[in-house]
Amino acid sequence: MTPIEKAKQQVEQAKARYQALLARQNAEERKLDTRRKVILGGLLIDAAGKDERFGRVIDELMKRITRDHDYKTFEGWQKPEPDQP
Repeated sequence: MTPIEKAKQQVEQAKARYQALLARQNAEERKLDTRRKVILGGLLIDAAGKDERFGRVIDELMKRITRDHDYKTFEGWQKPEPDQP
């Protein structure tokens, strides 16, 4: 193998390592984003069970669902209602 071929091979290997690292970083960012959404959603649902204002927020957010697949996820689900004192 000539020095140029060897250098070209090393460059290709470095590019592959870079792409793998980039993919791993993007996957980690998506994972964290999903976790944040789940946590915030849980907090919102919990808050709706304690304060009707958050229930109204959920109502408004539900109106924004445009994809049938997403909407079907909530079929039969009822948001928690705050206990009346």
